[in-house]
Amino acid sequence: MRRELYPKHLEFFAVGAGERERCFMAGNRVGKTRAGACEMTYHLTGRYPAWWQGKRFDTAIEAWAVGSTTQTTRDILQAELLGKPAPAKETSPEDAIGLGTGMIPANCIVDTRKGADGMIETAWIRHIGGGVSILGFKSCKQGRESFAGTGKHVIWVDEECPFDIYLECLTRTMTTKGITYLTFTPLQGMTETVLHFLPAAKD
Repeated sequence: MRRELYPKHLEFFAVGAGERERCFMAGNRVGKTRAGACEMTYHLTGRYPAWWQGKRFDTAIEAWAVGSTTQTTRDILQAELLGKPAPAKETSPEDAIGLGTGMIPANCIVDTRKGADGMIETAWIRHIGGGVSILGFKSCKQGRESFAGTGKHVIWVDEECPFDIYLECLTRTMTTKGITYLTFTPLQGMTETVLHFLPAAKD
């Protein structure tokens, strides 16, 4: 798991220092979601490691972690960031269970609020620079309208989303000097979202 074995992941992090939008588009099981959760953890807590070259936030932020459905948001993003909430068929005996067993340290989690289907809807995370970051979990199945509203500093979309939702996410970061990043495998072919990051493919 040492960093030198993952040069593309480190490049993805570093590019964030100067780019508002990024996409980690790659094959399955190469650590895209793990990389996305890692970056989100640093931004929410302000606990950036010495080697970090990407974007930094000095104070608490507001962020979204977005999955394809409520179930994938709960079972993948929530589990990566906060921990697996309870034993399930996807849970191996050696897996850590419970709030605080994900990437975000337990002593940084101030509070959580559950929504539908047992998914945590909002989490409050203590930022080392002062204040409390607010993390909302969302699903693309909620539709574009649910992404309208207030500004966000960081939006991470795991798995490919419809392009109208992606544009709505970009809009949420316009006034905050925030960032939007996606992590996905392009299973749906040359969609609008894919072509947005591969403009040469249009030709």
